[in-house]
Amino acid sequence: MSVIAIVLIVLGALLLIFFVGGFVAARRRANRPEVQENIRAADRALEQARASDRGWDRELMVRACGDAIAQKRPDYGFDTIDLVLVEDRPGVSEDRAHFVASGPQGPARVVLARREGGDWFAEQIE
Repeated sequence: MSVIAIVLIVLGALLLIFFVGGFVAARRRANRPEVQENIRAADRALEQARASDRGWDRELMVRACGDAIAQKRPDYGFDTIDLVLVEDRPGVSEDRAHFVASGPQGPARVVLARREGGDWFAEQIE
């Protein structure tokens, strides 16, 4: 067997070991619920602070989100609705708020938009 073939086999084996090791490490990290919950809590706190500073009424937004889900997906039951992203662009009609409703049937993403009068409505439900 040539030296080049041996080097290529060793390099291939090392790449395979690193790939499998990285995959196992990523799976372990993803399966730690406390880390994911901490990240979600930080995201919720950040987005809530941004929304509060801009005068957005979170209760009205959550109610609009729940009403939209009930209207578009009446069979979907949810336990929580979390604010995950705020898009505050110039002008009221450009504002967007992204929510994730969580329930036994899995997550549902709702994008709320604002009318010129300031009312929130569901622009998109996934």
